[in-house]
Amino acid sequence: MTPYPLTWLYVPGDRPPIVAKALAAGADVVVVDLEDAVAPDRKDYARAATAELLSESQPNVHVRVNALDSPWAADDLRALTSLPGVSGLRLPKVTSAEEVVAVAERHNSPPLYALLETALGIERAFSIASAHPFLRGIALGEADLRADLGVRDDAGLDWSRSRVIVAARAAGLAPPPQSVHPDIRDLEGLAASCAHGRALGFLGRAAIHPRQLPVIERAFLPTDRELEQAETIVKAAVREEGAQALPDGRFIDAAVVAAAQRTLTLARRT
Repeated sequence: MTPYPLTWLYVPGDRPPIVAKALAAGADVVVVDLEDAVAPDRKDYARAATAELLSESQPNVHVRVNALDSPWAADDLRALTSLPGVSGLRLPKVTSAEEVVAVAERHNSPPLYALLETALGIERAFSIASAHPFLRGIALGEADLRADLGVRDDAGLDWSRSRVIVAARAAGLAPPPQSVHPDIRDLEGLAASCAHGRALGFLGRAAIHPRQLPVIERAFLPTDRELEQAETIVKAAVREEGAQALPDGRFIDAAVVAAAQRTLTLARRT
């Protein structure tokens, strides 16, 4: 997987032809969804189809299993955790660190990613983020959280968004990807929402259609101006260690240099 995945394309696990198209769509990570995208009477078929697909190695494919308290989760985990094509498991509706530990220790688990989709999950964000070494990331599930909180205005989720971002970084995890933009036709709205998410500290975004991928990538990749500034900062730091002022008056120190290095790494991620 690229060190900084920006696009996470969700596809329904009970539709193998769409999964095949998604694998060729150019997303950094394809997430085969066994949960929200699959009707209850299709769960067994979706699991079997996904297990068949991932019985051979695939690049950067995650599976979102069913909620851990659901009737299907145990079968999902037994069928999928040891398959060579599964590079990550996404655990929905996580509300405690104990849930993460149980999955990590009872199964020969690939990297785990916890989705926080309730008020209780948000409240325990850092505990979940630091639950186990197998946990490689956390993210927000905004549709369920919006319903749980009764939030109508999008700005009402910003505190929860920031909480998840801070918890991830405090636990030493990568910045989380932003939750999906549900209107696949509204690319201008998607771009504006990505800009807001990037300002909050998200890195990349979940998508539900390939047409969203280039919009997300453009929004989260450094601009030419940001690259120019980062290169200037890194070159100045090579010449002289410690805090200093650039010719244009900008003050830089170790934290500023580290941020500039991350910007250059992100730009070279492919």
